[in-house]
Order: sequence, then C-alpha cells, then structure tokens
Amino acid sequence: MPTRTSLSLPEDVKERYGAVFECVKEKLRLLQEFLLADTQDQLKILEDKLKSSELSTVSYAALSVLLYRTDEGVEQNGHSNGFSENGSHKDDGEQEGAMDTQEEGDAMKSPSAPKGRGGRRSKADSEPKSELQGFTAFNCPPYVTMPTPPPKCPDCRQYLDDSDLKFFQGDPDDALDEPEMLTDERLSIFDANEDGFESYEDLPQHKITNFSVYDKRGHLCPFDSGLIEKNVELYFSCAVKPIYDDNPCMDGGVPAKKLGPINAWWITGFDGGEKALIGFTTAFADYILMDPSEEYSPIFALMQEKIYMSKIVVEFLQKNQDATYEDLLNKIETTVPPAGLNFNRFTEDTLLRHAQFVVEQMESYDEAGDSDEQPIIITPCMRDLIKLAGVTLGKRRAARRQAIRHPTKIEKDSKGPTKATTTKLVYQIFDTFFSDQIDQNNKNGGGVKRHRCGVCEVCQAPDCGKCSACKDMIKFGGSGRSKQACQKRRCPNLAVKEAEDDENMDEEEVLPLKETKKMSQAKKKKQTKNKISWVGEPIKTDGRKEYYMKVRVENEVVEVGDCVSVSPADPSHPLYLARITALWEDGEKMFHAHWFCRGTDTVLGESSDPLELFLVDECEDMQLSFVHGKVNILYKAPTENWFMEGGMEDDIKVIEDDGESFFYQLLYDGECARFESPPKVTPSEDRKYKNREREAQELPNVYEPLEDEESDSKVFYGLATLKGEQHRVGDSVYLPPEVCFPFSLKVASPVKRSHRKDDVDEDLYPEYYRKSSDYIKGSNLDAPKPFRIGRIKEIFCNKRSDGKPDRMDTKLRLYKFYRPENTHKGPKGAYHSDINQLYWSDEEVTVNMAEVLGRCQVEYAEDLVESVQDYSSRGPDRFYFLEAYNARTKSFEDPPNHARSAVHKGKGKGKGKGKGKGKAASQESQDQEPQEQTVPKLRTLDVFSGCGGLSEGFHQAGVSETHWAIEMWDPAAQAFRLNNPGTTVFTEDCNVLLKLVMSGEKTNSLGQKLPQKGDVEMLCGGPPCQGFSGMNRFNSRTYSTFKNSLVVSYLSYCDYYRPKFFLLENVRNFVSFKRSMVLKLTLRCLVCMGYQCTFGVLQAGQYGVAQTRRRAIILAAAPGEKLPRFPEPLHVFAPRACSLSVVVDEKRYVSNVTRGNGGIYRTITVRDTMSDLPEIRNGAAYLEISYNGEPQSWFQRHIRGSQYQPILRDHICKDMSALVAARMRHIPLAPGSDWRDLPNIEVRLRDGTTTKKLRYTHSDKKNGRSGTGALRGVCSCAEGKPCDPADRQFNTLIPWCLPHTGNRHNHWAGLYGRLEWDGFFSTTVTNPEPMGKQGRVLHPEQHRVVSVRECARSQGFPDTYRFFGNILDKHRQVGNAVPPPLSKAIGLEVKKCVRENATEPVKQEKMDVCN
Repeated sequence: MPTRTSLSLPEDVKERYGAVFECVKEKLRLLQEFLLADTQDQLKILEDKLKSSELSTVSYAALSVLLYRTDEGVEQNGHSNGFSENGSHKDDGEQEGAMDTQEEGDAMKSPSAPKGRGGRRSKADSEPKSELQGFTAFNCPPYVTMPTPPPKCPDCRQYLDDSDLKFFQGDPDDALDEPEMLTDERLSIFDANEDGFESYEDLPQHKITNFSVYDKRGHLCPFDSGLIEKNVELYFSCAVKPIYDDNPCMDGGVPAKKLGPINAWWITGFDGGEKALIGFTTAFADYILMDPSEEYSPIFALMQEKIYMSKIVVEFLQKNQDATYEDLLNKIETTVPPAGLNFNRFTEDTLLRHAQFVVEQMESYDEAGDSDEQPIIITPCMRDLIKLAGVTLGKRRAARRQAIRHPTKIEKDSKGPTKATTTKLVYQIFDTFFSDQIDQNNKNGGGVKRHRCGVCEVCQAPDCGKCSACKDMIKFGGSGRSKQACQKRRCPNLAVKEAEDDENMDEEEVLPLKETKKMSQAKKKKQTKNKISWVGEPIKTDGRKEYYMKVRVENEVVEVGDCVSVSPADPSHPLYLARITALWEDGEKMFHAHWFCRGTDTVLGESSDPLELFLVDECEDMQLSFVHGKVNILYKAPTENWFMEGGMEDDIKVIEDDGESFFYQLLYDGECARFESPPKVTPSEDRKYKNREREAQELPNVYEPLEDEESDSKVFYGLATLKGEQHRVGDSVYLPPEVCFPFSLKVASPVKRSHRKDDVDEDLYPEYYRKSSDYIKGSNLDAPKPFRIGRIKEIFCNKRSDGKPDRMDTKLRLYKFYRPENTHKGPKGAYHSDINQLYWSDEEVTVNMAEVLGRCQVEYAEDLVESVQDYSSRGPDRFYFLEAYNARTKSFEDPPNHARSAVHKGKGKGKGKGKGKGKAASQESQDQEPQEQTVPKLRTLDVFSGCGGLSEGFHQAGVSETHWAIEMWDPAAQAFRLNNPGTTVFTEDCNVLLKLVMSGEKTNSLGQKLPQKGDVEMLCGGPPCQGFSGMNRFNSRTYSTFKNSLVVSYLSYCDYYRPKFFLLENVRNFVSFKRSMVLKLTLRCLVCMGYQCTFGVLQAGQYGVAQTRRRAIILAAAPGEKLPRFPEPLHVFAPRACSLSVVVDEKRYVSNVTRGNGGIYRTITVRDTMSDLPEIRNGAAYLEISYNGEPQSWFQRHIRGSQYQPILRDHICKDMSALVAARMRHIPLAPGSDWRDLPNIEVRLRDGTTTKKLRYTHSDKKNGRSGTGALRGVCSCAEGKPCDPADRQFNTLIPWCLPHTGNRHNHWAGLYGRLEWDGFFSTTVTNPEPMGKQGRVLHPEQHRVVSVRECARSQGFPDTYRFFGNILDKHRQVGNAVPPPLSKAIGLEVKKCVRENATEPVKQEKMDVCN
C-alpha cells in the first residue's frame, strides 16, 4: 500500500485544499440546518392533523418515531459526509454507521421494502423496524388500506421494494478520497503551472476503471436518468489511471472512494470505432470511463446501449429523412451490436426504452448542425417515436448541466436528390410552389415575375370586389385603368411557407358532412339603363313570340351567337358571362343565355388563368335589360399537331388581355369537377330543350304496349326506360337491399353484440377498461348488403279513372333471385360459392320502376356456350344460376322450365318480349366479343412503377401493354422485370431520363432505348407519396417536399409525350395537401396542356380486396378521346371507410359514381383472402412451400389462377423479438383483441429471460382507480405533473409506453391488434409492426404478424406474382403498390372509352333508331 502523500503537498496546494474543505463544511452545515427545520415543520403538521382528528394517536406516534429517527440520522450524517471537523477523512467504520442509519430510515418509511442486498448492516437494524411495523399494523385508519404508490428512494428515485435495487458493496481499505488520490505519485496531476483549478477546461483528466456510481444512501444507480441535472448528489468509487493508460485492468490504478459529487457527465464521441467515450466532471477533475465494476456492469450496459442506439438513429435519419417508423425499426433490428458491448440484439423495446435519450441526442445533433440543414427531430419517423414513447421535448434545454462537448460526428451523404426536370409550361405553373426544388437551368430566361406567392391564404382568397381597386377592375364593371391588385389580397410574403398537411385522416374515419357551397347557384342579376332596340325584322313568329337575329344594346349591335356580360345584383361579384342562343320579344325584350363560368368558380380557384372560361350546362331566359355589354369569347380548339407539340419552348398566346376578351376550350361539370371537350353544337341551338330531354330521360317511361295481355286495371308493356337505360321483359335488374323486397327466409345475420366482458379480473387485465367502445376496427358488421336482383316478369302501369295508363307510376313485376347468403346456408354458403352465383326462385314481388338501380345479366349456366369462368371474366354485372331455391322447404331444386326458357331466344311469354330479348341479347354478344378482340392495347409508360401493381391491373383489363417502366429502387425494379419480362425497365432517376429525352438522346447510359414523342399512348404512375400520406403524419420538410415535386416531373412527362390517356394515383390526402393547392395546380397544368381531366377518391375495398385503402385518382384524356368515368363500386364495404367526397374551397365534390356505398357483390373478408394458406410460425423463412389444401372461396380460386400451381411463394413473415413474440402469444383470438387484452404477468421468454409485471405507481386524474381500488397511472404525468424518467419501465408484457400516452392517443386502439376473419385489413403498410401506425397486423389465429403473401393477397396480387429481395424489401414492394383489382376497374373504364371512340358512328346510329 503506498504511503499517503498529503503531508508532502506544496504549501499553496495545501491552502487551496483547505479553502475547498471549509467551503464543503459550510455547505454541509447549511444542509443540516435545512433538514432539521424540515423535520420540525413535518412534526408541526402531524400535531395539527392529530388535533383535527385526521390522524389517530397510534398513527401519530408511529410517524413521529419515524421522523425522530430520520432526524437523528441527519445529525449523525451531518458530521460524517466524508470529512471530519479538522478536514481529515473519517475511517470506514464511521461512514458505515451513517449509511446504516439512512437505510434504517428508508426501511421504516416502507414496511414492505426488502433488506438491501450486499450492504453492511448494524446489529440493531431490525429492532426499530419491527417496532414500527407494530405501530402501523395496529388500528390503522381505513384509508391506509387503499393501494398506495410503492415507496421510492428520495434521492435516486428507485423503488425500494424492487428486487433489482442494489447497494454499493463498499470500498477497499486502501482507497483514497479524491483530494488525496489526485496528488498520488502514480498519477501525473499538474504541470509547472499550478492554476489547474481556475478554469473548467484546465481540470486534470484521468481514466477510471472498475467503477460504481451510487447515491449518498449507497444505492447503485444510473447517472444518465436526470439525477445529476436535478442536483442529486451521485458519487463513484473506482481505480484511477493516468490519461495515457488504455488498459482497463486495475493494475497500476489508484483505488479511490466516494469521488464527487458528479457535477456533469458527457459524451465525447467514439473511440475510432463503435464504443462511446463517456466522462464525469467533479469539482476537482475530469474522468473518462473505461470498464465498470461487476456489480455496476448491468446498469452501465444500458447506458452504452442507448448511446449506440442514438448513433444508429442519427446516422440512419441523416441519410433517410423520409423514412417511416417501421423503416427505423427495420434498421435497428437488423443492426448487429459491436463486439465488446454487453448486449447481442436491438429490438423495438430497446428503442422505446431509450426514446427520451435518443430524442435528446437528436436535439443536440440538430443544434450543432449548420443553420441551413433540416433538423432531424421533425422527420416523420422521429415525430412518430416521440408520440408513441411519450417523449418530453426540450428536457435537455431545461437542464443544461449535462454537456455534449463534441457531438457525434456523422458522415454526411452528399448525394442528394436531383431536382425536378420540367417542361416550360409545367415550370411556369409550379414555379411558385416548388421554386426551391425545380432545377433553375430549366428557366431559359426565367419565369414571369410574380406579385403573389399564389399559395398562402391571402393569395387563394378571391378578389373582394368591394375595395377601390376591385371596383376599377373590368371584371367588376370598372374602367380597368388602375393596375392595383385587390387591397385585401396583398401577399404578406412572396416565398412559399412550409406548412403541415392540414389533414391526417384514418382510413376508417368518418368525415363530418358539413354544409358546403354548391357550384350551381341561381344568378342574381341587376338591370341596366341601356337603350335596347331590335335591328331588322323578325325572322320567325311563334304565337306571341317574335324571334330576331340582332339587337342594339346602347351603341353595340349584338346578334345570336355573340357573347355578353350580365350585371350581377351584388357589385362585389364579377360580371356574369353568357352566349346568346336566341332573341325574341314576348311583351319584354328577351334572350336565352347559355352560361360560362370563370376559372375561379371551378375547382381550380385562384390558380386558374383569369382569361380562361369554361362552358357549363346551364342556361336561362332573361330580359335584355340585364345585359351589361358585349364581350369576345374565343373557342380555343386543339391544333392538328397537338400530340407532337409537347414541351415546346414558345408561348402560344391565346388572346390579348384587354378586359373584354376571353377564351374557352372545355365544358365543366361542377358537381364532379370534370373538364371535358365541349359538344359540337351550332351557336343558335337552344340548350333548354336539351336540358328538358335530359330531365325526361331521368324519369321512367314505357313503350311497346302489349295488346294481347289485357286487364281491367293495368296496361302491360314490353319496354321501359330509366336514366337512358332500356329494360325489357326477361331482363334482370338491381334493386336497393331491404327496401324493395324481403326474402321469405329470415337468415340470422351477424348480431352487433358488445365484445366487452363485464367479469374481467382488473388486476390481471389492468388495461382492459380502456376498451370502452364496441366499435372494432376492420369489422364488417356495419357493411351494407349487396343489391337485390330480380328478373322482370311484367312491366305495367295502373289505369287512371279515365281509363288511361298512369305512365308516371310505372311498375315492375319481378321474380326474386336468392344469393347464397340469403338461403339457409347463410354466410358460410356465400364463403364457398362464387360471388356471382344466384338461385332462382318463383317468389314474385312488385316494385316501382323508379327504384331500379341498373341492369344486369343473369344466365342459366347450363345454357351458356362457354364456361362459367369465361362468361364471368368478361366484365361485371354477369351472374349465373344452376339451381332454384325453395325457401319453404329449405331445399335446392332444378329450375322450372319458365326460368330456363326465359333466357332462350324467342321462347318467352308476352308479345314482343321474346323478339326484343333475342335481338338485344344477340346484339350484345355481337357487340362484346368481336370488339373486345379488336380494341388495340395502349402502349404504356409506367413511371414510379414500383413492383407493378398499376400495370398488372391494366394488363388484366386488357387495355394496355407496358412497354417502359421507370423505378429508381432496384428491388422493386427487379420485381417488375420478373413479372413483365418484355418491358424495358429503367432503374434510374426519372428526372435524368426526361432530361436525356428532352435533349434529343435515343438511349440512356446503359444502351436502353428511350421512348420518343408519339410512342407513349398511355402514361400511368403514382409519384411517391411520403409527403402527402397521412401515414407519415408530419410531412412538410425539404426531402418530402422534393418527393412532392416529383408530381411536377410526372406532369412534365405528360406534357412532353402527350399520351392519349393519363392517370395519376396518390394517397387520399393528395387532394387536400397544402389546402388543395397541389391538386389545383396539377389540374391547371392538364387544362393548360389541353387535356380533359377530372379527379376522385376511390376505396380499393369496393373493388374486390379485403382492405381499406382510399386513393386519389386524377384521370385525363387527350382532345378527341373520351374522358373515362370512375368505375362504379363492385363490392359493398364498411361505411366508415367509404367517405369519398372531397371539400375544396368550401365546395364538396363527388366522383361520377351513382351507387354510393352500394355494390353488386358482397364484401371480401380476411377469411376469403387467406384462410387456405398453410399455418406458419413467427419468423417463417421458407420462400417456397406447398399449399397443403384446395382453395375454399371464390377469391382464393381467383387469386391462385387457372393454371395449376403447387408451389406457394413468399409465405414468409418477420421474426419478431422474444418479448414481442410473447406479447403476440398472449393476445386473445376474439375479434377486436389488441394490447389492452394483455395480462399483467411475468412470462419466461424463449431467450431464457423473464419479463416483469408492469407497476402502477400513480393516480390517474382522467381514469381514476380500478374497481378494486388499484392505481392506473404509470408515470407522474398521469397526475398532471411533468414526466419523471425514473418512472419508465421495461421488459414488461404490457408495453409501458402505451398506458403512459394512451389517454391522449385514443388508448392506442389497434396496436398489437388481431385481424378478424370476417373483417378486413387496415391499409397494408410497407413494414407490418405491432406498434406501427397500422398495428392491426397479427394473424387472426396464429401468434405472428401477417406474411408477405397474405399482404400481397390483401392487395389483390395473384399468387403467381413475384417479389424480389429480402423479406422487408418484399413487404415494402407490396405496401407501396396500387391494388391490381382497383387499377383493373379503372382500366376497364379506359377500355370502354377506347371502344366507344372507335365505334362512335355505330353508336350514334343505334341511338337515333332508339329515339
């Protein structure tokens, strides 16, 4: 043992030490006085409670004993804090006594606390404890028996009854205190300059090994949990080594005891590898940590774990700022911890355990970054982590004592995303919105100088029409001399401000139906004082009406076909504009106006061209005195060379802006926001008669009376029309469910029953109380029934009293068809049957013709000349039956002769019916089969193709052939190649390729041929959606904005190639992003190019997948083509997920679909989707296995395909950690089960470790106590206080973070949720995680997450479809794809337009015959 060196110290050093010792003594004296005063205060409070009868005498005595013993410990401890009165260190025995007293006090405060392990005890340790227990156990007040929070150490905040609480084992006899240790001759302390204590930076530095950190009560505790920041005194004992000694063994080290207290701890980067360098600062020196002691090693391992975790997260997010929370989990779970650290795997629990620390490191990293760098803390991934883990932001700023001197250096990825390559037209429209993303080289002289940013709320507001500037505008009837803009629209800033997406809507959330402005409103006009006189003689007289060709209004001559402005009654409204289609006098001088609307009155709003008008299908008669003046409105027809004019540099000026000249090129439907080519009409045609014809078509009408079928009260007909559709006797029709006819057999439908249990053991299932709602995500209980189907037996009208038929009240007599689920077989019968299979019945019903929803085709399968599969595959609305159903006997029979003969040509009852049916049926077969073969497939370019979901659906529809695809992510591009071997797939940046094509290149750097102008007939794609998606809830940063600007690149492809058809697919929030400005600018670009276009929101679940997935679709068609309509829903689906209208500028828009939430088929369920797949375990990794069974449902037969495939591919699932696997194992199989059903028990995991029970330690202000009186809070924030890091718990079956933040996040409903066999998937995501945004990813019966193939089926991919890469690559390919059944439905509508355009003359001829 070395000799002590204190006596050999230089005199000046001795003086300094003396001053320090005196300072410490003074502080201890003040602390002792404070504690004694505190004890007196507490005794006074106890006396007051005793006097007021709040405390019994026994309780008062017990608590007084406790206080006196604590006070006694303080007095003893006041002279034993490591220094004696004369400044010398006391011996170990005295210190032990002080520590024993403290432990004794702790034990008295907590009768249930176990004895500390390893600590040294005095002989009298147990006596006072038993005495106190005797006091507290005798005659306690009633409230003492209520569950109370377990006792915590007032210093280190650890639970005193925690089995993991450890005591410091004590120092060796030769250990030195800090001042003596620092002057030990084995350590080189000071240089010749002895000013070492003057500044922080000049403190001596040493390394320490075999260290333990503890509080003044001897509890081993972490130093990174905020205790130091809260001025809790922490000390450490160790072996101290010189700064240059890198050997962590104790050889050559100086044993030291009770160094500190620690003033700060810090991280100084990494040691050239993976191990963080951590240090302490005391009043005397800096110490760099090497190896902990054996007893402190588990605590320090967590510290190393969290530091390395923060390094992973910072590095990952610095290079992947658009990553999702699931992407980060993938990174963490696939990262192997470096050798030498005391852990072997990272899990989600690891991330959540250290979330607070990781976020604080993010804050430090962001603060140390350059001012122009985007902070990582606001990336979508970090925002999700902060919300899920309940992280408190700004903690580090509030407690600045901790310092990170040299933040971790991360190598920055200098390769950033390329900026958008654009054509000039697209650039000029989008430059204000994405000005910092669009390549400035594309300006070619720069754009128009802007006076407004065009994006902020001020700019999007319409001109007020009331200020002096507006009143002088020509559109408000002014002179136009003033150049000043509306005074209320002066832009506050010209730069585009980043803003959060204003909509974050769950796929199943119900949109509130608020009153919105309607497009078509009665125009209130004001008369002028203009002089009006006819020019010339009348050209026609009709009764009292005299028609003219010309009229003089003031000094202008206006004739039929001219356009005029009309004064509005409200002077703040712009002048109305109309074309005159007729002039006449009938007591008043009148004209018929066919209206135009301004761009500001369309969905384009203020993004529209102020000179462009749109024809609308509205007209009215009015007096000529309303005319304000004549205007010039020019029709801009597409040029002959339109398809080859894409990307031209020259601006084509349509018309001069003289205030009285406008142009139009499209007709606008204000209900559906459809821009279409205007009809070819003569200027003098009176539109009001067309409107009357259209209104008449909406009403039922009857033709072809059947004279041989007589009745006293009825007149029978062979043909009826409704909404332009013909219905003959023998045809089949759709009717709304439940309204028109019931079935004789009442099938027990699924009853809406509460899934909540009343007899739950709240101590075993402490979170079950959070399941207050009976609503289950993914349930089909609310799904409507599909349409009823009937065959027309008779069409008739009842006779009125005058003997004539009441043609306004047309009736149908129908035969009912049963669906399988309507029979006694119920839903199980439907599960095994084809979705288009029916059963004939002789039950009849009479319905109103007005209730008919549409026509369908129902055939007897034995009479088909082709297989049922071929017949069914030729489109929807095709049904078949093989048997008849007798509801009375609950039996299936052969159909009667009249059911079978009804489909044969010319054999039905009723004159004209057979002939008509035969003609219609034969004509239909002639129309369909040859023409389907002759429709040429469109040459298609798929941009942002992913693995090919969009193209796959179009191929199934037979509308396109994908010649080229662009996909930058290699695994997805490889998957596209696997499934489309004839396609040229470019694995490159779309901007680079467009730049090559625009510069005249024929091939890329790999020699692949680039498509040229005129090659592309159809352009489809889904620009990456991270910036728009509600799944990424925080999405307004630079990289996401770049992703958003890929919309600009995609529109430039459209402008350059000018395809016949264009489709843009994106998430539903695309239409609402940045107050719908991206939607408006996209439509404005297409309109400016000359395209017909529209937009809508479709629900994939309505087109044949068991998944809710709402997607925004923009469709466009070139001039001369027909603009496709959106497909009508095929399957009924949960109403909560079918809110598909869009509100833009307070106007509600709907797509053209008329069925709403109705459908012709039943909903597809999880059971339909995947019940035939073989059982696999968590982590299953065999890429190819056998099916082990036949398909059970129509969907399974359809998805497996017609070709025999014995091999099932990609039925593989993620291998979840041992803790997650245990949680999944304990989720019940009942519908609606999720994390709230987990029991609070200890479970042995597969890795040999055991979980802990979750401790409820605080009162919950919101939820109160359980029925048994148990606490419900897991953190001090439940009581309304700030979060306490010491409250965090880990390795529990119930994840601590979920009850921690559940009150403010809808109880995290659905996390660790099971799918329901009779329900549907939530939106399929790119990485199924039980605690991800879509946490309902557990198999209905197996204890695992869904497999890649199950996810692929939820998207509607055939089983033969191949994916590429590792399991997470495949999940990402599936999750990012467009469901092929959805794109097939759209493709069929496009195909219909191609066919109609090719057969327009034939169709016109048939219409004329029909009329």
